[in-house]
Amino acid sequence: MLKVPYLEQIRRSYDAVAADYARSVKDPAELDPLSRAVLGAFAELVTSSGLGPTADVGCGPGKVTAYLAGLGVSAFGVDLSPRMIELARAAHPELRFEAGSMTALESGDDELGGILAFYSTHHLPPKELAAAYGEFHRTLAPGGHLLLVTRVGEEEHQRRTYGYGDGDPAPFDSYRLPADRIAGLLEGAGFAITAQMLQAPEEGAKRPVAGFLARKSATASRAAWMTRTESA
Repeated sequence: MLKVPYLEQIRRSYDAVAADYARSVKDPAELDPLSRAVLGAFAELVTSSGLGPTADVGCGPGKVTAYLAGLGVSAFGVDLSPRMIELARAAHPELRFEAGSMTALESGDDELGGILAFYSTHHLPPKELAAAYGEFHRTLAPGGHLLLVTRVGEEEHQRRTYGYGDGDPAPFDSYRLPADRIAGLLEGAGFAITAQMLQAPEEGAKRPVAGFLARKSATASRAAWMTRTESA
């Protein structure tokens, strides 16, 4: 795994709160109807494409990975936190979970039929997003689908210390970008956005949620992606 300072901080923080986070985070079946509908639409897209497995990047304790599997998706989870991966494997031993970074996925070029980034990219500094989205594009098969869901804002950076339940407090950096900037970065990475959702904040939340369904061109190639990134 890459020894990058901001990634190491994310890993340490989620290792510290993993057990309490897993107990407090909602099961996907308890999410609002729109969130469940978006996950359902994504599941239908990737299963009907038959292009390969789906990676749930930033999977945490694996609840959403398991939800996708229950919808018929060949899903596996990836997370920076080894402790989160331990909990995911214990809760869902029938599924595959691996420690790793969404910025350097171990999947090969054009290997995946789908990628889900469900509230998992907001810890990445904005300058790192283009490279992460490029990694999503690299590993997706031509015609593969991406679902990215995140809270959005006006170029906001927050550094807060959170504790879940009785867990030790841990520092987290979060970045809230405008939806149109995220869309532009996805398109710059080679994706075509097929649907975009902006959802008002739930009661008690301060930030709206943006969801992006995006697709890698059926004619895309690794060589074309390398040419585009080298000339950027």
